[in-house]
Amino acid sequence: MYDWMVYLHVLAVFAFLLAHGVSTIVIFRLRGRPDPAEARAWMELYINDRVFAVLYGSLLLLLVTGIVAAFMGNWWNRGWVWLSLALLVGIIAGMWLVGTRHMTHIRKALGMPHFNGRTTVPAAPPAPPDEIDALLATAPALPVALIGFGGLAAILWLMMFKPF
Repeated sequence: MYDWMVYLHVLAVFAFLLAHGVSTIVIFRLRGRPDPAEARAWMELYINDRVFAVLYGSLLLLLVTGIVAAFMGNWWNRGWVWLSLALLVGIIAGMWLVGTRHMTHIRKALGMPHFNGRTTVPAAPPAPPDEIDALLATAPALPVALIGFGGLAAILWLMMFKPF
């Protein structure tokens, strides 16, 4: 049964990466795109309800299956499992602070619906073009990619090699 739990855990990671790849592509494409219409089209991909359902559903599944597998494998007395969990929380926090907040500012500036916490804010008139240009030019593509890829690479290393 443990092998099945690990299988579901890895499968959930694949689903998460598939859904989150959309966000990564969008943030790289937005950088330096001065055309608000093109930026709006890319942002429609970023915050698609179906993409978010897969993204957060798979994140929940990977968290639950990881925790269950840690109990089944009796790993809670090892440091690597705790560090993996801490890294996942850190990745989520870092992505929110660096990526999600900036993307929300872009959506707002483009005159698109956006989130304020859990509340959906309806579209408002777009910001002036120079404000939109500044936000698009500073889209934090590389930091977001480094947080996500680097953090997941570290978690994978911990899971594979269980160093402590």
